[in-house]
Amino acid sequence: MFKKVLKTEMEVRDFVRGCTLYGSGGGGLAENGLDSLLTELRAGKEIGWVDVNDIADDAITVCPFLMGSIAPHTPEVKKEMEGFGLTDSKYTEKQRIAESIKELSKYMGKKIDAVVPLELGGASTPGGIAAGLVNGLPAVDGDYTGRAIPEIPQTTPYLHGIPLWPLSVVDEFGNVSVIKHAINYRIVERIGKQISAAAYGLTGDTGFLMTGKEMKKAIIPGTLTECYELGKMIREAREAGEDPVKAVADKLEGWILIKGKVTKKETEDKLGYYWGTHTIEGSGEYAGQVMKIWFKNENHVAWNNDKVVATSPDMITVVSSKDGEPITNPKLKVGDEVAVLGIKARSMFRTEKGVGILGPRYFGFDFDYVPIEDLLK
Repeated sequence: MFKKVLKTEMEVRDFVRGCTLYGSGGGGLAENGLDSLLTELRAGKEIGWVDVNDIADDAITVCPFLMGSIAPHTPEVKKEMEGFGLTDSKYTEKQRIAESIKELSKYMGKKIDAVVPLELGGASTPGGIAAGLVNGLPAVDGDYTGRAIPEIPQTTPYLHGIPLWPLSVVDEFGNVSVIKHAINYRIVERIGKQISAAAYGLTGDTGFLMTGKEMKKAIIPGTLTECYELGKMIREAREAGEDPVKAVADKLEGWILIKGKVTKKETEDKLGYYWGTHTIEGSGEYAGQVMKIWFKNENHVAWNNDKVVATSPDMITVVSSKDGEPITNPKLKVGDEVAVLGIKARSMFRTEKGVGILGPRYFGFDFDYVPIEDLLK
């Protein structure tokens, strides 16, 4: 029995809004997540999730997700794709993920009982839930990251030593791969990203096949409900004429790092990731401040007037300063009036192993992780 059911389009939008905020600039595009769930809702499907304790210890669970770059295709890239015959899309994001669930089940010879989202993001979380629905599988209320991340090792199964592989991969054009074995997490991530780069976009992947007992050790419980409640609160705050940005900061015990205008956008699509730096010039009480945010799919380092004020694993999220709507990195553009929120990471990613895989040194920066609350003292 579902713990929560999304019965209306408004509730679906609230849920996707909350997922997008936790996505920290990545996690896929919200409009794709909305499409994944709304098509299921309009088809009469019951959209929701079950409590982790409703999953039997001997059940088989898998983790479906999207992998690859969310960078927009330039005319040059589109022409290059034509040379490989990558012109006729076969699968939507939801369908890619749904097919990858079938492929892993077939490869492993196991009946799957439930799905667990990999991360929280505007497309990745709804896509995983919808792909489960296509296969008649419920989603568990929780995920393996508590935010969005660019690399699969940056998850709780890695922290618990649970392997990702075998991994099934299905791209937009119908190409199917299975990564049977890998020597470590980073190489399966690298192979998977190369497959997605070959298809010039996001692939639907399924991995982390676990029993219910194993899943319960790794999952961050209750995060789907969190996303719904957060997205609903943002909508209700603006409907009441309140400041939704302040409402989010207060609810998540976070910080408003700056409010201002996006003045520069530098991006690059490389190795299956969307990289870049956004520059925001402060206004009002933040006048004279200049923030730079470095991202690799998601936002990972923020500087204010050249001083580090937040880094992963803590979350850096850009929202509209007018209505609190979260903005993903591909959608953020010069001239946007925004606010930047800083939010504490989940506790397991503040451990030595968590910081080791998601802190600034992992991304090549020559400084240590310092918790956001200490940086802002």
